[in-house]
Amino acid sequence: MILNDRKKEILRAVIEQYVKTAEPVGSKTVASVFGSAISSATIRNEMAELESLGLLEQPHTSAGRVPSALGYRVYVNELMSEHKLSNDDEIAISSALRSGAPGQGHLLDNAGDLVSRMTTYPAYAMSSMAGGISIARFDMIFVDSFTFIIVALLNNDSVKNKLVHLTLPTEPAFLTKLSSVFNASFTGLAEERITPALITASERAVGDTTGIVAVAAGFTIELLIEAKAGQSRVSGAVNLLSHPEYRDVEKARRLIKYLSDDNEIARLPSPDATGEIKITIGPENLADELRDSSVMAVRYDAGGDMQGLIGVVGPTRMDYSKVAARLSYIAQGLSWLLSASELQSISADKNSGIGDEDEIGKDD
Repeated sequence: MILNDRKKEILRAVIEQYVKTAEPVGSKTVASVFGSAISSATIRNEMAELESLGLLEQPHTSAGRVPSALGYRVYVNELMSEHKLSNDDEIAISSALRSGAPGQGHLLDNAGDLVSRMTTYPAYAMSSMAGGISIARFDMIFVDSFTFIIVALLNNDSVKNKLVHLTLPTEPAFLTKLSSVFNASFTGLAEERITPALITASERAVGDTTGIVAVAAGFTIELLIEAKAGQSRVSGAVNLLSHPEYRDVEKARRLIKYLSDDNEIARLPSPDATGEIKITIGPENLADELRDSSVMAVRYDAGGDMQGLIGVVGPTRMDYSKVAARLSYIAQGLSWLLSASELQSISADKNSGIGDEDEIGKDD
């Protein structure tokens, strides 16, 4: 969408004023920002055009305007200024991250609490393998004609299994074929890539008309979601109640309940690369519970083959620039702390002789 400079400045002014006050913004308020540079009549006309473009909304006939989800998206992509943290903020974040015992579990708790405290929004923290969790190998083990076991080896070396009871008999040869298809088509995939089309194609490949493929695929998806959510923390969910958008207790309750479900947390929007913040606004989120909320998240390097993620969930009326700056600084601090911790561990191992291959089996 192409906007001239004046429309951009007016849109920016409306959004930043609405973020501060949570009250619809009128043309007189916008005019006070620009002084004599733009007339009130021009501002009214420009705001009406921004509304017609779907960037602003008018909640009531006589009220001012509020940003739409599309308006926030244009703001985040094109208009948002970079927020610079104060020295006090940087010192507070660094001090909070260094406090307490080191280690990933501690940092998940500490980082989530810190993010929530510094943004006043619910925060979530997760850790996972850098390449993501996937299945490395499948085995379908025949027990009897009506029973078999699915064994899945994950790429983090954990093993999961499921005992499946059938209503129709099967043969060992069918399970051997099923193992081959799953090892060829389902290994190395994230859960979102296990689609109905893949399941249907696999059913055709093994000649399954009884739903066995669907059961095995469902188990695979459950495993991946469970593994992805294996280390996650949510902090400050009750902070929602401090924002006017959630004065409706039932609305707040639904979102708090959503955030208390580990499986749902695992499905929250996730950035693709370390250091790059991902922002999803309102209806860009797939979950119905998040349609009136925004999610902002960033990854960090947790050392070795691990990655971490921290994020916030809050109203679309979010100070995106300030939250992004604080999330980025916290993520950088976590990366540094965990890298330093890993180096200290390696150094300690070397000093104690652990891992010194030349000494193994050496004669005295």
